[in-house]
Amino acid sequence: MTRRFTVLAVCTANICRSPIMEVLLRSRLDPRHFEVASAGVRGWDRSPMDAMAAMELMRLGHDPTGFESHPIDGYLVGSANLVLTATREHRSAVLEHSPLALRRSFTLLEFADLVDTVDADSPPALVAEAARLRGSAGSVLDIQDPYRRSPQVHRDTADEIDRACSTIAARLNALVGVGGSSAGGAPGAALP
Repeated sequence: MTRRFTVLAVCTANICRSPIMEVLLRSRLDPRHFEVASAGVRGWDRSPMDAMAAMELMRLGHDPTGFESHPIDGYLVGSANLVLTATREHRSAVLEHSPLALRRSFTLLEFADLVDTVDADSPPALVAEAARLRGSAGSVLDIQDPYRRSPQVHRDTADEIDRACSTIAARLNALVGVGGSSAGGAPGAALP
């Protein structure tokens, strides 16, 4: 069996933004072709998802049950085919673990902005071409940190992540010949 294309989502503590990214991408990407994980640059080990982030995932129709945070490490970065970070600062932290990850590390918003404009015939080719055209991404590249902020900030952040993940998953699935979305396994499978 061919190795699945691995996506790593990264934020600060791996309790708000990157768990939402992980759950949404996992639920939308075909599990036969893709694997999704998340971690934090100052990640807490085995902490549950922030309650507000979990509520937002439930609002979006997903189950956050069973999620546990992880700190980032060289293995996670090194084994990822695509690293999606919440901010440029997180991307820089990823590169401290593995400078060779530059060509496969993007902010979530940056990659979402590039995927529909890049010509590619496979997920690895998409990542390579997006890296080449990185400078043409929009000017808004960072997702704000909602931790300990108002419910509206959490909602806005979750909606922004949801839109970006939808765009990215649709393009990645199309590149492996999968139409629409596919529910992945728990955690993160869509609720009935």
